Amino acid sequence: MSIPQKTVIVGAGPVGSLAALYAAQRGHEVEVYELRPDLRNPGTIPLNFTKSINLAVSERGINAMKHTGHSSLLGTVMQGTIPMRGRMIHGKSPLGDLYEHAQDYDAKGRAIYAIDRSGLNERLLNVLDSMPNVKLFFNHKLTGADFRSRRAWFEARDVVLSPSSRPREIEITFDLMIGADGAHSAVRYHMMKFTRMDYQQEYIDTLWCEFRIEAKDDTKCEAQEPRFRISPNHLHIWPGRDFMFIAIPSEDGSFTSTLFLPSKQFAELESNPAKLPYFFDQNFPGVTDLISRDSLISSFLSNPHLPLISLKCRPYHYDSSGVIIGDAAHAMVPFYGQGMNAGMEDVRILFSIFDKHTEMLEDNNPTSESHNVLPSASARAEALAEYSEVRAPDAYAINELALQNYVEMRSSVLSMRYRLRKFLEEFMSVNFPNFGWQTKYSRVSFSNQGYSDIVRQSDHQGRILMRAFAACITGPVAIAFIILGFRHKRTVLSKALALFGLV
Repeated sequence: MSIPQKTVIVGAGPVGSLAALYAAQRGHEVEVYELRPDLRNPGTIPLNFTKSINLAVSERGINAMKHTGHSSLLGTVMQGTIPMRGRMIHGKSPLGDLYEHAQDYDAKGRAIYAIDRSGLNERLLNVLDSMPNVKLFFNHKLTGADFRSRRAWFEARDVVLSPSSRPREIEITFDLMIGADGAHSAVRYHMMKFTRMDYQQEYIDTLWCEFRIEAKDDTKCEAQEPRFRISPNHLHIWPGRDFMFIAIPSEDGSFTSTLFLPSKQFAELESNPAKLPYFFDQNFPGVTDLISRDSLISSFLSNPHLPLISLKCRPYHYDSSGVIIGDAAHAMVPFYGQGMNAGMEDVRILFSIFDKHTEMLEDNNPTSESHNVLPSASARAEALAEYSEVRAPDAYAINELALQNYVEMRSSVLSMRYRLRKFLEEFMSVNFPNFGWQTKYSRVSFSNQGYSDIVRQSDHQGRILMRAFAACITGPVAIAFIILGFRHKRTVLSKALALFGLV
C-alpha cells in the first residue's frame, strides 16, 4: 500500500484551514502549523492587535467551500452570515438633511455575505479537528525551510522550559509545504532563497482604524424587534472623496466600522484627538448619532492605526515541494472584499490542477486502484508550475481592481458618470440578457470567471456602452431609443430620472 503524501500547511487562518481540508479529503497526511495560539480561543490576540476588518464571503469563497467534498461545511458556515444586497451611501443634503441612498450590488438581487472571521475560522478548525489524518500545531513559528531536502524547522512556543530559555526547535519533513501565512509570509521568505521570485510590495498612503456601532440596548427593544441601528443588509459607506468610513453588520446586532484616512490626516488627529468628533460631523454626517463622541475618541486612542499593503509576486512555487497561496502570494487592500475569496479560490484551483494530474497518472496506470496512485515529485512539480502560470495573471488583476475600488467607494459612488454607467449596464443585463452585459462588480462577486478576463471584458464593454450612449443622446436615434427601449419600462425610466436628479 502506498504511503500517503505528507502535506504541511503553514497558517491556520481561513485559507490555510481550507487548504488543509482539501488535502485531508484526498487522503494526505496533513499537519497544520500556526504561529498564534489556538484561533478558537477568545483570548487569542491577532497579530495586528485588533480584530481584522469583517469579511464578506461571495461566490468564489462559497464555490471553494462547495468543492471540499465535506457535506455540512458550507451550510455550517453560511448559518453565521448576514446577506448584504448592496451599499448604503450616507450623506447630508445642501439643506442639511441626513440621507441614505441604497445602491444594490446586482440587478438580479444577488448578495454578498458578512461573516465574522473568528467564527469562520472556528468552524473550519473544528472540521479539521475531527479528521484522523489532520494534526494541528499552534504556537509554532517557522524558522527555516529547505525545499530541496523537504525539511523545515519550527520554534515550538507551546512549551518553554524556563523564562530565560529559548523555545525548543523541532525538525519536520514534508512532501509539499503550502504557505498560507499572510502578507508577511515566512514560507515565502524562505522559498525566495530557492527560486527566482519577482516581488513587489506597496503600502498605499492610507491607514485604517476600527470602531464599533453597538447594537440597540436589549432592555429597550420590543420582542422580535431587530437590534440593528441601521440596515443590516447593506455595507454602509460614508464617502469623503479622499477618505471614507464604512460599517459591516455582525450577528449580535453591532457593526464593525472602519475609518480609512491618509496618513497625514491621521497624524493631525493623533496630535489632538479631541477634534475627532468634529471631523466626523463634518465628513461623516450621522455617525456621531450611532457612536458617542467619547466612544469615538476612546476607540481612536486604544485601537492601532494600521497600514494597508498590496503585494504581488511570481512564481508561487518551487519545484515539487512548496507553494504559497492567499495573502502570502497576493495580499491586497480590502476594498473589493475579495482577499479571502481569492485565497479560497486559490485552494480550489490548486487542488483541481493536482486532481487533473492525478487523473492523468490513473489513465497511465489503468490496473492500479485510484487510492494507490499518488503523484510523483515530477508530476507534482508540473502541477505547481501550471498553478503559478494560470493563477498569477488573475492575482495581479484583482490586486489592481481592489486598489481601483477604493476610489470608487470613497468618491465615484457620488459621481453622475458612475451611476449612469451602472444604470445602463444593469438595464442591459436585465432587459437584454442575450447580450451578456454585466457590471464589473457582478462579474467579480457573483461569478467564478477569471479576474483578468473580467478586466478585459469590462473595459471593452464600457467603451462600447459609453460610445453607444453618446451616439444616442446626440443623434436623431435618441427618440427611437427612448420609444423602443422604454415604451413598456415607465417604472424603470422614472427610477433612472430620479437616480440622476432629473425629477
